[in-house]
Amino acid sequence: MTEQILIVEDDYAMSSGIRDVLEMNGYRVQMAENGVEGLKMLELFRPDLIISDIMMPEMDGFEFLEQVRRQSRWAAVPFIFLTAKGQRPDIRAGKQLGADEYLVKSVDLEDLLVFVRAKLDRALTIQQQSRREMDDLKRNLLNMLSHEFRTPLTYITGYVDLIQEGEWSAEDLQKFLGRIKGGSNRLNRLVEDFLLLVRFETDDARQSYLMDKGPFNNWASLVARVFDRLHETATARQVTLLREIEANLPLVEAHEGYLENAVMRLVDNGIKFAKHTGGHVWVKVAADGERVRCAVQDDGMGIPAAEVGKMFDRFHQVNRQRIEQQGAGIGLAIVKNIADLHHGETGCTSTEGAGSEFVVALPVV
Repeated sequence: MTEQILIVEDDYAMSSGIRDVLEMNGYRVQMAENGVEGLKMLELFRPDLIISDIMMPEMDGFEFLEQVRRQSRWAAVPFIFLTAKGQRPDIRAGKQLGADEYLVKSVDLEDLLVFVRAKLDRALTIQQQSRREMDDLKRNLLNMLSHEFRTPLTYITGYVDLIQEGEWSAEDLQKFLGRIKGGSNRLNRLVEDFLLLVRFETDDARQSYLMDKGPFNNWASLVARVFDRLHETATARQVTLLREIEANLPLVEAHEGYLENAVMRLVDNGIKFAKHTGGHVWVKVAADGERVRCAVQDDGMGIPAAEVGKMFDRFHQVNRQRIEQQGAGIGLAIVKNIADLHHGETGCTSTEGAGSEFVVALPVV
């Protein structure tokens, strides 16, 4: 398939010269005289690469690039500035707006061909990688749908059928209803997790973060709420929840709801993998240089060294075949997304047979 290039340049001699060279090398080329015409051309012609001047009438190259990058359908198209404005501030301004390359008009046309080919090859590599990642995502989603969603649904329908098919004592009915509730709770958690993951994928979560973020240092209250919500789960597994929160912690900029969600997921994860009887989960919050570090430790089975670096990957679970785990393997991925929103970091250290520590560290305001 012939690759397509859009040239936006008010100097006809310059643009036609570039067009001739590109067409001789097998590219299909369209031209526009300024940014306004360039935007109109984009509605009719989907380029694989854009070459644009900066100094143009009606709409200059900087504004044209800004308009291009605002549209998701054009956002990934490689963009080369070809201009007489070669001063460092101009180059910096173009890079900040998302230009992929910045060339002065004295560039040799053979060198321009090399830049064009390199940018097109790079864009193709990114597209292929994105397709592979999307295929992996689809495969993982299908696996989750076939197992994680089907299991609680089967549980619910099975007990409903039992209730409908026979006469049961009040005690039996109460037991069946409890198991139906357990299945529905599991299904509800899965749906909520997937919806939250979609919010991160579609940028909704970032918009919410920007609207609701603010200065925060009330970690004691946040951890108390998390412990209250997970008290029943911890008690059922005979796990003790402990906290060590440093006094007078510096402020961080946070979306408190998202931050609480991240801590809750880490504590819930610790409860799952702490010792089944007499286990412990610690939440430790302390200042660490220019960051506030929230660490969640357990004294459970630990994680094999080869798996530690993958713990925040989507759909990743350790020894899924050997250890029954309820969940889709996206809880820690959501924690990482939340940390990234806050310009923070995540980390994991573990010793097999001794336990693990998961960390979210946020920059101080």
